[in-house]
Amino acid sequence: MLTQELAGQSYNKTAHRRALQQKLDNRPEGAIERKHQNVSAILLELGCPWIAGYKPLSNYQRLLFDVVEQQVAANPLFDQVALKAADQPAAPPLLSDFENVLVTPPSVSHKAKDRPIRYGPLEGGFKRDYLTREAHNASLGLAGEEFVVAYERARLDILGKKLLSDRVEHVSKTKGDGLGFDVLSFEATGRERFVEVKTTTFAKETPFFISRNEVEFSKSFAKQFQLYRLFEFRKLPRMFSLHGPINDNCILDPVSYVGRFS
Repeated sequence: MLTQELAGQSYNKTAHRRALQQKLDNRPEGAIERKHQNVSAILLELGCPWIAGYKPLSNYQRLLFDVVEQQVAANPLFDQVALKAADQPAAPPLLSDFENVLVTPPSVSHKAKDRPIRYGPLEGGFKRDYLTREAHNASLGLAGEEFVVAYERARLDILGKKLLSDRVEHVSKTKGDGLGFDVLSFEATGRERFVEVKTTTFAKETPFFISRNEVEFSKSFAKQFQLYRLFEFRKLPRMFSLHGPINDNCILDPVSYVGRFS
């Protein structure tokens, strides 16, 4: 199903679950769905996308992890499709109505805060990390930022603030990407809003990568900073907003270091 989804093909989750029921002594559909969510959690650990409708659910058996890892490593078609999904160029969707774009952000699991992230080379040596590849997709990042510029202008136009709308600026493009945010926008009062944009074509709960500079900027300008997380960008772009310091809104894991000599 995941390979079909990444390839843009249609499939039927319900029919798939019911077919599995026949092979699993008619185990309840809910139990099968939870197992699919366990698979999503494992795919997340492996740096892979997962089916958007199956939100990752931890507390899976070690055997299941081993089997999923083996299946991913041994499936060249999935590798090809996932690589294409991560690397494919993107363009900002042409939307005239932004009314249903903004959604509620995912909740942070307190249990996850105490669970060390399993990131990097895994047993058996397999590690492709499609999520990191997608995070470095410059075309996708730019398309997401341009989408947010259009969204912010539309938001201010609806509020009757045309003069402020005209001043919305794609600063990562006009001034460079070292400012700590991507889009300069405004509140209805005229106060500046600093928007950092993170875009994925994958599911809502897909983790994002953020620089130390962006984290520190979010702390220094807590009242004005917002991170817009765009997801399912190619299919039906939606986003949620995280206001204030990034570390107040999600779990930050150190996954990269700088090696220096003085």
